[in-house]
Amino acid sequence: MDLDEVADELYGLLPEEFTAARDDRARQARAAGQRDLAGEIRGLRRPTLAAWASNLLVREQQEDVAPLLRLGEQLRDAHRDLDGQELRALSHKQHQLVAALARQAARLASEAGQPLGPQAQQEVARTLQAVLSDPGAAREWAGGRLAKPLSVAVGFDAAAEAAGPQSRTGDGRARKRKPSSAGTASSSAKSARRSDSTAPTAKDKGGSRADEEARQAGERARREAEEAAVRADELWREADAADGDAEAARSAREEAEERVERLREELREAEREHTRCRKSEREAGRTAREARRRAEDAGKRAKQLSEAAPSAGRGRSGKAASRGEHRGR
Repeated sequence: MDLDEVADELYGLLPEEFTAARDDRARQARAAGQRDLAGEIRGLRRPTLAAWASNLLVREQQEDVAPLLRLGEQLRDAHRDLDGQELRALSHKQHQLVAALARQAARLASEAGQPLGPQAQQEVARTLQAVLSDPGAAREWAGGRLAKPLSVAVGFDAAAEAAGPQSRTGDGRARKRKPSSAGTASSSAKSARRSDSTAPTAKDKGGSRADEEARQAGERARREAEEAAVRADELWREADAADGDAEAARSAREEAEERVERLREELREAEREHTRCRKSEREAGRTAREARRRAEDAGKRAKQLSEAAPSAGRGRSGKAASRGEHRGR
């Protein structure tokens, strides 16, 4: 028994089954003398409903894991390069894939007897957005052992910076990362400042004030370009988070509409069943009344026959006695 084996087993269970199974595995490890392992198992946290649904998606839909990871790499590259055209194309694909996977997770959870509410569906969608923005979150999600939903805490710029100078394409080839606009502007500004610090001043060269003002204006422009690039990344992160909320809300609305339609169909079926039951009730009532009427008629007939039977007996006895007297005389 090792921690990976136990964790894979536990995070594949329903949330309500997790704690008892975890404690049982910890007791087994302790009984086997693996006290450190027992402590590690005890430290595993029960997954929230949204985290469990995210794990379920990874475990049940393995074919959907790789496309989301590839899309996240492409988006991080486009954000780092500030490639607006590429971002617009990928953004549409991102919305479609996140919405489809969030719906798939909700469907799988419902089939497993754990339907997701609107909040849990939003948390699943945010987890998928985090997978797209952060390589670390992507690896964590792909392991299928989340204890809580992920959040888009790391932006595309920071995630791309943490990923290093090279990334892998879908076919595994190394690809050079181009520096972002913000990085280029920052490097240019630093180079300009180093150059300015070592070059002769305008006064030493007898240059004009206009040259100095032009140099300062250029520095201001470079600083503004850096700030604009940073702000653009921040706005992209905010837009991504808002997109995630919108997709989650849309998914929750579609799930609610599906539930409403199912309930309507159940109501229609219940009304049809009610109509059938009322018809059966009326037919049973008519049958009961007819049976009661026949029973009453049979009772009356039996009473009449019962009353008629003694009279017929007395009549026969009288006649016999009369015939006996006649023969005696």
